[in-house]
Amino acid sequence: MKTLLVFLQGTPGGATSEGGGLFGGQSGFLVMMLLIFVVMYFFMIRPQQRKQKEMRRWRESLQKGDRIVTSGGIYGTIVELKDRYVLVEVDQNVKLRIDRSTILKDMSDAPSGR
Repeated sequence: MKTLLVFLQGTPGGATSEGGGLFGGQSGFLVMMLLIFVVMYFFMIRPQQRKQKEMRRWRESLQKGDRIVTSGGIYGTIVELKDRYVLVEVDQNVKLRIDRSTILKDMSDAPSGR
């Protein structure tokens, strides 16, 4: 910990100088924190928001007959669509009401397992 403080202060022995340390004192610290936040935003937060928006648009475009997989690993075919949920047929005469937000993948192009 002491080594880190010496590095940030920029003077050996932990003595502080009036002009600041390696990064220019308080204003340099704020600039570094701002730079870290900007990098995190562009490499982590922004791509995640884009991915969520894309997934929401995809869920809104689902249609009857689409084969899907839920977050719980349930495979099925969409029978009915509502605003908040879909009715999914998982086997003959077995239908489940599933929240739209749990649908993960479109399996329409995958070979049928039946």
